Parts: sequence; structure tokens; C-alpha cells
Amino acid sequence: MNRVPLIEHSEASGEAQHLLEQINSAFGATPNMFRAVANSSASLKSMWGSFVALGQGGIPAKLGEQIAVAIADRNRCDYCLAAHTVLGKKAGATEQEMAAAQAGQSEDGPTQAALRFATKIVDNRAQVSGEDVQSLRDAGFSDEAVVEILAHVALNLFTNYVNVALDVPLDFPKVRLQPAA
Repeated sequence: MNRVPLIEHSEASGEAQHLLEQINSAFGATPNMFRAVANSSASLKSMWGSFVALGQGGIPAKLGEQIAVAIADRNRCDYCLAAHTVLGKKAGATEQEMAAAQAGQSEDGPTQAALRFATKIVDNRAQVSGEDVQSLRDAGFSDEAVVEILAHVALNLFTNYVNVALDVPLDFPKVRLQPAA
């Protein structure tokens, strides 16, 4: 059971209510994660602002969702794994591509490089080398994209931690986590 109230739009105050309206418009519903985060207007503003900004960035939505499922699996976040699997399919990924991404894999070279980098960031607590960054450049990513991949990782760590720590109930179809390594 969730550990904080899930704030209803009608119960939210000021800025949180306005943000929940935006989120509801974007998704056609208000996912439970945002309702949990709405307990703090500042946190909701930070989270939603990051989603909006990265949605307008240079990293394609499909790759962003593939990164998200790889991070979610590593952090054992059922909620984010379920949500981003749905969103990845909406962004054009196949079920097989999302399952592979969950394991940090892709048959596409640049996607594989991005997933390898993103999972290394999580697994090694950001302790990566210059060669790791160069491998992204070699795969065709600009310095802007390298930083944006890091922003995707950071946002997903935030959402994973919220959902796991607060035990936010799923409102997306459950996806099975990969066996822990």
C-alpha cells in the first residue's frame, strides 16, 4: 500500500492543482506516481518540469523510454517498468525492443551504446571514465546528447526512488522484472 496519500486533483492546492491538470491533459488520466508526488508542490514541479523539458529534448522518445526501463529494472521499480513499457510502445518500440532494453540490450548500435552508458551510470554510481563518454560520441551522440542521457538517468532515479520508497500502486499493466543479477 502506498505510504503517502494519492492526491486527487480536487484536493490539490494552487500550483499542484495546476500541474495535475497539465499531467492529466498529457496522459488522459493522472498516474498515481504524480498523485503521490503532489504531496509536495515543489517536488511535483521539479518532476513534471523534467518530463516536459526532456520530452522536448534531442533524445528520441523511444530511446528515452528504453533508458527508463533499463534503469527501472536495475532499481527494481515495478511502477516505472510498467509505465515506461507502455510509453515505449507508444513511442514506436516493439515489445521485444522494450524487453531487450529492460536488460540493457539493443540490436541498434547507438541505442546499445546509450543503454550501456546509462546502466553503467546507475551500477557504478556515476563513476564512469572518459572512454565511456567517448563511446557515446563514437556511436554518434553529441555532447548535448551525452548530457541529456545523464538527465534521463537522473529523472528515472528520482521516479524510481519515489515509487519504490512510497510503494505507489500500479496503474499500468505489470511487467515482470528481470531476475536480479
